[in-house]
Amino acid sequence: MGEVSPKVGVVVPCYRVRDSIAGVLRRIGPEVLKIYVVDDCCPDGTGDYVEANTTDSRISVVRNQRNLGVGGATKAGFRAALQDGIQIVVKLDGDGQMDPAQIPRLIEPICSGRADYVKGNRFYDMESVRSMPALRKIGNAAMSLLSKVASGYWSLMDPTNGFVAIETSVLPLISLNKVADGYFFESDILFRLNTVGAVVAEVPMEAIYADERSHLSEAGAALRFPGKFVVRFAKRIVYTYYLRDFNACSVEIIFGMMLLIFGVVFGGYQWYVSLVEHVPATTGTVMLAALPVILGFQLMLSALNYDVSRVLSDPLHLRFRRPRVESN
Repeated sequence: MGEVSPKVGVVVPCYRVRDSIAGVLRRIGPEVLKIYVVDDCCPDGTGDYVEANTTDSRISVVRNQRNLGVGGATKAGFRAALQDGIQIVVKLDGDGQMDPAQIPRLIEPICSGRADYVKGNRFYDMESVRSMPALRKIGNAAMSLLSKVASGYWSLMDPTNGFVAIETSVLPLISLNKVADGYFFESDILFRLNTVGAVVAEVPMEAIYADERSHLSEAGAALRFPGKFVVRFAKRIVYTYYLRDFNACSVEIIFGMMLLIFGVVFGGYQWYVSLVEHVPATTGTVMLAALPVILGFQLMLSALNYDVSRVLSDPLHLRFRRPRVESN
């Protein structure tokens, strides 16, 4: 018996990458069965350019009738891959910042049954970090922390890295229609993967930075993304600890929040009364306010520790697909 190689597809979302797209497509190796070039209503006509200037029979051009953003373009490619029976689909940007030669390394954790979803990590190697523009380092560090909290994948770094691979049997479980269309796509899909119990891994990679211009506004992301992270975090806690399970962490969150709120509200009220009436609060009153805050804080720390130590290790796709084998 011999193992059959999985059907691998690559999705390349395209928006104003006409100058670099041909070079990216040429470097995609023979391990890839299908290449989906998604023209996201590109004003440069990248889809037409690819059709006119490439002869690779693996390439299919998918066109969005309106610009949906990188997430919307990626989802269009994912849907095309599902229809073609692709088993592992890779998302590769068309601007040349990602090396297609790293695709075999990226999909290896899925092929070996260790993960459902794999991300590239540009922060693993210090030399690669030094080559990253300073503003991107700061932005990625902040986004990493917020993404850890919101998604529950505390061991991951570099959440904005769009070089990813996913086992396609997992895609129907996360409701692609609900995943964000824009640049929040990478963070949003992590949140949704966690809610269904998918295993996510990272692979060290080197990013390539030249004179390309990012379409993501750091200022815009700083204004829009924090609110999105808060909403995803709240949903994840409800889904994970109250809808799909109820455990010690669930109890710690409830009582921790109740004690914290009571202590802060009661203490704030007593402080206001003391300030207005010029009467110092009694020792008992101070303790009645401080003790719930201390206990509530300890319970929330314990819940946080439980959440951080919760590691998903049973890949979902192994439950849906039999091992791919063939007779000698």
